[in-house]
Amino acid sequence: MNRPGRDEDPDRFYTLTGGRTDPATEEFDPVTLVVSESVPAAAMQHEHVAILTMCRQPTAVVEIAAELRLPIGIATVLVADLLHAGKVTVRHPDLDTGPYGDTFDIDMLEKVLGGLRSL
Repeated sequence: MNRPGRDEDPDRFYTLTGGRTDPATEEFDPVTLVVSESVPAAAMQHEHVAILTMCRQPTAVVEIAAELRLPIGIATVLVADLLHAGKVTVRHPDLDTGPYGDTFDIDMLEKVLGGLRSL
């Protein structure tokens, strides 16, 4: 099955991440919020510039991946690079409890995400 952005150019993905498939030390949830802490520098790769520009407001990792048409694993590696360089901050979700003290239903969140993707 071919999905846009996912299977189109594996060599490009390898080049973007230097062959890495997982962030070095951070674990990112798809709904981890990312916020820019600096402006893009002239020598940055295009995707890093796009992430910094996009994350002027808190933006979820899954939104970054969707906007850049990248697999989420590649997007997390790029965000981790920026985090380790001090260019962004991240806020991980508390998946144990919801906003009203209840438990998050991961299946429901996946259904909502699927519905948003189909729009």
